[in-house]
Amino acid sequence: MYSLNRATILGNVTRDPETRQIPSGQSVCTFSIATNRSWTDGSGQRQEQVEFHNVVAWGKLAEICSQYMTKGKKVYVEGRLQTRDWEGQDGVKRYRTEIVADNIILLDRPGTGSGSPFGGNSVSSPNIPPLADDPGISQEPEIKVEDIPF
Repeated sequence: MYSLNRATILGNVTRDPETRQIPSGQSVCTFSIATNRSWTDGSGQRQEQVEFHNVVAWGKLAEICSQYMTKGKKVYVEGRLQTRDWEGQDGVKRYRTEIVADNIILLDRPGTGSGSPFGGNSVSSPNIPPLADDPGISQEPEIKVEDIPF
């Protein structure tokens, strides 16, 4: 039997990414993204709902996120859902569901006030294929993690 764990979101970064090194030396970057949903209810009133998503990136992808991503940037994230648990200092068990990113496309363009050096280019974890070309996303050359000099 097969199963699929895939998450795809497009939204705005809600806080600057936080990057740290775990004891093994690997980088991990955490940030959150807000997505909006709007609809007209049964009485004809326009409704809007905002959802906040926690995202985690590892390795080179984490380093790239911490260097080029800031609060307010528009990003596309593709990854898998993962829930972790821990016991808080008060002894209560806590849970957090996150998207573990394996592909990120920074959508803001230079000169639009975003300051992003990427013009809609994607960065992916090694050995993860990039998204197929989409006419709605920039057709500029893809930036591969292996080509970035840091």
